[in-house]
Amino acid sequence: MLWLVLEQKYFGPIKIGNNVKIGANTTVLKDIPNNVTVVEFNRIITK
Repeated sequence: MLWLVLEQKYFGPIKIGNNVKIGANTTVLKDIPNNVTVVEFNRIITK
């Protein structure tokens, strides 16, 4: 499951893992692992 909220920015070819939540106004510059939440400027929050 992938949760996307408004206004994300993705740069370059990236891989987004499973069960990922990406917050509003988030800039993604690198691959995102499974089961995490990403907010702000590639800040990864794990459970």
